[in-house]
Amino acid sequence: MRTLVLLTALLCPSLARAGERTTEGVGLTIYSSPFAANAPRQVWNARAQRWEMQESGYAVVKEWRKLRLEQGRNTVRFTDVAARIDATTVHFRSLADPAGTYVMEQNFEYDLVSAEKILSRYIDRELSVDLEGGKTVVGTLLSFDGAQIVLKTEDPATPIQILQRGGNVKGLRFGALPGGLITKPTLLWLLDVKKAGEQLAKVTYQTTGLSWAADYSVVLSPDDSLMDLSGWVTITNQSGARYEDAELKLVAGDVHRATEPGRGGDRDALASKSRRSEADGGFEQKAFFEYHLYTLGRRTTLPDSSIKQMELLSPAEGVPVRKIFLYYGGVGGQPYGGQPYFDRNFGITSNPKVDIFLQFRNGREQGLGKPFPAGRVRVYKKDEADGALEFIGEDAIDHTPKDEKVLLKLGSAFDLVGERKQTDFQVDTRAHWLKESFEIRLRNHKDVDVEVIVKENLYRWSNWKLEANSHEFTKEDARTIQFAVKVPKDGETVVTYSVRYTW
Repeated sequence: MRTLVLLTALLCPSLARAGERTTEGVGLTIYSSPFAANAPRQVWNARAQRWEMQESGYAVVKEWRKLRLEQGRNTVRFTDVAARIDATTVHFRSLADPAGTYVMEQNFEYDLVSAEKILSRYIDRELSVDLEGGKTVVGTLLSFDGAQIVLKTEDPATPIQILQRGGNVKGLRFGALPGGLITKPTLLWLLDVKKAGEQLAKVTYQTTGLSWAADYSVVLSPDDSLMDLSGWVTITNQSGARYEDAELKLVAGDVHRATEPGRGGDRDALASKSRRSEADGGFEQKAFFEYHLYTLGRRTTLPDSSIKQMELLSPAEGVPVRKIFLYYGGVGGQPYGGQPYFDRNFGITSNPKVDIFLQFRNGREQGLGKPFPAGRVRVYKKDEADGALEFIGEDAIDHTPKDEKVLLKLGSAFDLVGERKQTDFQVDTRAHWLKESFEIRLRNHKDVDVEVIVKENLYRWSNWKLEANSHEFTKEDARTIQFAVKVPKDGETVVTYSVRYTW
């Protein structure tokens, strides 16, 4: 039955669009990006005519507006669009008479009014320059730059005058606004209309400068065994447009985009309507294609150059969490080359820090079991002296499905110290073997016993075997082993092992 409905929608667009809206409005579908890509980048702001730092991210904007059209050819100006619009994705459709309203031409105009733009259009035209003291110089503009204006005047004593901008120049006066300049980014269509009258049109386009990310807050229990977790959405609008009473959707997932985008179509025509939370107007989540879609159950306004936060996940209390101490004493290995790595000094640098991690499972039995969009997780703990929540670390997570584990790095333990040194190194290239030994010391200055996981990379060659080891270990992958060891309070534990490589 679902297949039949989909085929009917594809083959009969008029039936698929039978429930098309009849009122004006705006809708936004904002797409998340991999968290590493959320760093600001430099982009050209067409409205301000300058380079600016812009948050990554993009959105599909859908606007429904009523237009008064005449029979025949019509020129339609559509203002208040995003300054960072991707003009190649613009799509116009009349909902009242789609078959009888034909788009002949489509343009995006962004040559916005500025002092420099007006001056460039006034070359060889008369200009009035007001100076300090009430004096006015009138002349023909010959040239200009950021520092000065060059005028040809009727004064025989000074036929050419160079006036310093930022000096005694107080104002410029122009006879009229030159043609071709606009005050807002504008879409312009040349339409061929068969039926005169008022029509509701739908305009769809993509724009950059709109981004969203999840922000999570975690509060640890006094014994660090439980946590309370809440999630918020942070939406950044730097697109150059204001969206009033917008219908908002958020897409979580890694959506691929081509480097050279083609012309956009009516991308939401076959999108199923999502259920909304009528009780609180919050986000309703559902799986959508291979991503997750969050639909806000109320309308919201996103001003330009603004950041808005809204609750994404209802708070979950008493979630079991595990605190992990990890000592990674080496500086890490490197991929295997064409032969074993013989440099005895490689990998012997010791890192004294023992890192702190929190781990929890995103399962229903833990009180969670929800998809977590990519974002930043900030962790707090209450100071029992005054009841204040104090910040103890943060980490970033990628998109995380339900039933997966989440690992957060918070920092390094103040009272735990590690020390790693190479105690033996032997190699016999003719017999094709290499042997290496290490000693790892863990010192605990806390007043309680702790468990520390010692992580070691066996990076010299793919064939290896531990010949001696002081503690049991687990093999995490082809080149990584871990020792889970107890370190007594105000005490020290020593881990030793010897590994033999053969080839």
